[in-house]
Amino acid sequence: MTTLAKKTVKKAAKKAAKKKPVGMKQAILDHLKFTLAHDESSATLRDWWLCLSLAVRDRLVDNMIATQTKHHETNTRRLYYLSLEYLMGRMLVDNMHNSGIYEEAKSAISDLGLEWDEVTEEEVDMGLGNGGLGRLAACFLDSLATLDLPAIGYGIYYEFGLFKQEFKNGHQIEHPDSWKKFGTPWEIVRPELAREVHIYGRVEKVYDSTGGSKYLWKDTRTIEGVPYDIPIAGYDTKSVNFLRLWSSRASEDFDLEEFNRGGYVEAVREKAIGETISKVLYPNDATENGKELRLVQQYFFVSCSLHDIIRRFRKQNDSWDLFPEKVAIQLNDTHPAIAVVELMRIFLDEEGLDFDYAWSLIGKTFAYTNHTLLPEALEKWSVPLFEKVLPRHLQIIFEINSLVMDMVEEKWPGDDSMKREISLIEEGHTKMVRMAHLAVVGSHTVNGVAAIHSQLLKTVLFPHFDAMYPNKFTNMTNGITPRRWLLACNQELSSLIDDTIGGGWAKDLDKLQALSKEADKPAFQKKFMDIKYANKENLAKIIKDLCGVDVDPGALFDVQIKRLHEYKRQHLNLLHILALYRRLLQDPDLDVVPRVFVFGAKAAPGYQLAKTIIKAINAVGERVNNDERIKGKLKVVFLPNYRVSLAAHIIPAADLSEQISTAGKEASGTGNMKLALNGALTIGTLDGANIEIGEEVGDDNIFIFGLTVEEVQKLDSEGYNPWDYYNSNEELRAIIDWLSSDFFTPEEGAILAPIRHSLLENGDPFKVLADYDSYSECQKKVDEAFRDKKRWARMAIMNTARVGKFSSDRTISEYAEQIWDLDPVKVD
Repeated sequence: MTTLAKKTVKKAAKKAAKKKPVGMKQAILDHLKFTLAHDESSATLRDWWLCLSLAVRDRLVDNMIATQTKHHETNTRRLYYLSLEYLMGRMLVDNMHNSGIYEEAKSAISDLGLEWDEVTEEEVDMGLGNGGLGRLAACFLDSLATLDLPAIGYGIYYEFGLFKQEFKNGHQIEHPDSWKKFGTPWEIVRPELAREVHIYGRVEKVYDSTGGSKYLWKDTRTIEGVPYDIPIAGYDTKSVNFLRLWSSRASEDFDLEEFNRGGYVEAVREKAIGETISKVLYPNDATENGKELRLVQQYFFVSCSLHDIIRRFRKQNDSWDLFPEKVAIQLNDTHPAIAVVELMRIFLDEEGLDFDYAWSLIGKTFAYTNHTLLPEALEKWSVPLFEKVLPRHLQIIFEINSLVMDMVEEKWPGDDSMKREISLIEEGHTKMVRMAHLAVVGSHTVNGVAAIHSQLLKTVLFPHFDAMYPNKFTNMTNGITPRRWLLACNQELSSLIDDTIGGGWAKDLDKLQALSKEADKPAFQKKFMDIKYANKENLAKIIKDLCGVDVDPGALFDVQIKRLHEYKRQHLNLLHILALYRRLLQDPDLDVVPRVFVFGAKAAPGYQLAKTIIKAINAVGERVNNDERIKGKLKVVFLPNYRVSLAAHIIPAADLSEQISTAGKEASGTGNMKLALNGALTIGTLDGANIEIGEEVGDDNIFIFGLTVEEVQKLDSEGYNPWDYYNSNEELRAIIDWLSSDFFTPEEGAILAPIRHSLLENGDPFKVLADYDSYSECQKKVDEAFRDKKRWARMAIMNTARVGKFSSDRTISEYAEQIWDLDPVKVD
């Protein structure tokens, strides 16, 4: 660009900056006319939602440009957050709250003669994530921007989400989640920043004229990654960071010569293959092709992201010594662990750095968050698969492993067992690359996500690494954003809090402690519980619409909403439901608190037992909900297609929060935090963040049951026999046999029998039977407490008042100070 052209651009930019912004109503109408080419008479509700979203995005983009300009001018240190999923949900309401234009936008919609709820309900959840891992990442992005911390999230721009769930005869049916069918107003495409990614091929050692050698990765297939940016607005600040998501496409979309020969399908073959990589979140890896696609997915987004990070770094820095000073990379779980090797490959093969220097940069740049204690959930890829897909990376992994084995030999001379435990390569019939081990050795800090989880990382999952790197492991207890999970989803309660203690709590959640003084006041209790009842009425309407079941808002709403997995023990909940049902059948006048059991969960398509548990809950619900003998005292509903926007209706309405995982299996949980913040009482084991929630709210305001971690470990070491519990408990034996018969599934036979097999013949790996008695007795305490309306109201208020610790702002502040060494950059 010429000097004159640059001056012209700067002059135009200054003029635009001084221009008075258009009012929200006019901005909406302008988008309707000039973006969508509609007039008011032809506009649909979706058109109005789209125009409102675009008008809001305009405000965000203005601040995003200012934010990125400030970061560039100060050559600031940035955090780069690598995550395979981001469960963003809907963006509109959050963006309006965070940018301070919610009331203005609401007024504009009213002036246009439109219903606010009808317009905002048009938004489709973004299909970029699945469970707690992705939702945590979304909360973290919100807090990073709110705290003015320079950060960019990186991930994949999936065309289809995990799947859209439907129930047919109680069975889970998966449909494509076509969330991008009509596009999204939040994306900003950056084709000029597209990156090339190479996969497959072979490695050749070549020599130069001086006898020096290097490795060349040749005959590769090339894929292109195109970035799409999603603005992330901070709350009550001008900072707007962004999430950069990569969409895959073939480097050569179209073979014109093949097309002209009549090979119309073959002409676009490469295009179809290229687009497959970002097609679906978590493709089924039950097949070898599925495993290969997952590895390619992970490498694709990591390679694109690292090259983008380096491009940004080199704009203002010319020494690699500065790289760890300007770049902090966080690996969100094990999925992005290949980043350690890819950055090494770039340093070695593209930048010509020597191995030791490159490895020293790696160790100062990466940090790793572990999210699971289940060994089977720690990713491992076969060496043959690596050799096929990423042959050069496999060579580098072997080199890193050699370095690590030398360190082990130095610390524990001759200890081959220690080498086997720590090695990046798992020996066996087929050698496997241990990705979690790679993440640990390549990171300066490894953290768990709750106090007990972080302790178990050191004592159970990675004890040998803790011995080798004694200062590497730490804890960062998870948190949630109060902007999404109270301010936006429970607006009546938010208003009550404002009226009672004043504002500011959405950015400083510890201010809710002031509500403790109101917990015993009858007037405040009534207001608090009236809001809860209204939220339950709203959920009752949703249940009627989605499930066709009438429920009483005055009943206890008992909620379990989370990914369907055996360790989360939805089947323990089901056994208790069956016990209550059986007791009522035997004594219809039994005095029990009426309950509505609300489930929401998806099971992985290849996880058959989880899908059987879904069928069982639906089958039992069908029988219970239509049995007049129990006089409506129990209702069981499984809401289909659980997602963020549905959770936003369920959570404010919940009375009881089921957090009943086997002790030592749940890393943290964040649903427990969201439900407690909205005044639901927790029934749970001493697992994950339940322990810390109990410490905050007090023993009188939580229901704890079950084995401790130590007791589970003792059972395992002594030999756990579920048949002992089955044979010694008549009620338990009866309901297990009842469930496994064809009573609840007369048209399909005993299809629920695999649950019994898991609990008995398969050894009950998650101690459901061992905890059943304790759980059942604890539920009686819940009944007793709910009958005392004043006591329950006080307990609910104390939960809301005392969970300020679990704001993601606190979590991110700790990351920034203790792991990332990241300072805020205020945008004027």
